[in-house]
Amino acid sequence: MRLKELRKARKMTQQRLAMELNMNQNTISRYESGERQADYQTLIAFADFFNVSLDYLLERTDDPVFIPKKLPHGMP
Repeated sequence: MRLKELRKARKMTQQRLAMELNMNQNTISRYESGERQADYQTLIAFADFFNVSLDYLLERTDDPVFIPKKLPHGMP
């Protein structure tokens, strides 16, 4: 996961990121080191915070651009 890379690119400490996302700094550290796996909601929170796609966050692509899915007309 690119969490550490994204955090450092913004010049943020683990503590600051944890505060922004209402998490514990120790949890951020464990996600970055791979000791702990983030759940689906947490992954979305990271992707939204850094404005990147989940695929980019999870290293499935090198393109950070998030392209929202277009829903058929009339769907929310």
